[in-house]
Amino acid sequence: MVSLSYDLHVHSCLSPCGDNDSTPANIIGMAYIKGLDVIALTDHNSAGNCPAAKEVADAYGVCFIPGMELTTEEEVHVVCLFPEVKNALEMSEYVHDRLMKIKNDPDIFGEQFFMDSDDNIIKKEELLLINATSISFGEVFETAERFGGIAIPAHIDKSANSLLSNLGFIPPDSTFPTVELKNKGKYDELKSVHSYLERCRVITSSDAHYLQDINEPVNFLHAEEKSAAAVIEALKKQRI
Repeated sequence: MVSLSYDLHVHSCLSPCGDNDSTPANIIGMAYIKGLDVIALTDHNSAGNCPAAKEVADAYGVCFIPGMELTTEEEVHVVCLFPEVKNALEMSEYVHDRLMKIKNDPDIFGEQFFMDSDDNIIKKEELLLINATSISFGEVFETAERFGGIAIPAHIDKSANSLLSNLGFIPPDSTFPTVELKNKGKYDELKSVHSYLERCRVITSSDAHYLQDINEPVNFLHAEEKSAAAVIEALKKQRI
């Protein structure tokens, strides 16, 4: 068992709200400089920049987890993480087919760049990635699992685009083992209202849209080894 510092929620320049300097190479470079063991790339409704990030991460020796931040039809954000880039891209294609067909306006929302590992722009995403998909909150967990990954309700303590802000409750048939909080200090307050959280593993990530906001190595999780698959397996285990 190893203790790993992590940031499992980071956006690149593919997210329209992400800074254009947040290229896959720069994100991995910043994770390396900060001394993080594990970093995930989780753009809105797409894993399109994960291949470039994986290539750079392998060169730096940083453990990389491909993923995305999926927006359900209820506009709840859910972080989806995968053991391999192949899995993430397959899920990404599935999600893209279920994304609202509204074109991006870069002047309003920002550009959406697909990059290679040398920071070259490959293409632009035409559909606005921050829109909702037709995938319900109840469906997202089985869907991510079908593609070999795990789905984690994102920043549930935030006042927008979170499970508790948008649904107002945790569905009684929920089975997710891990939740993300922006502020771990709110855990005791939240679990006093939502007893389901007592069984959940809690993670805290940056949701960084700018390079400087990527976490320092202050949050740790335990896994069998330093690998994407081992981290995901650890996240699948409930707290109790």
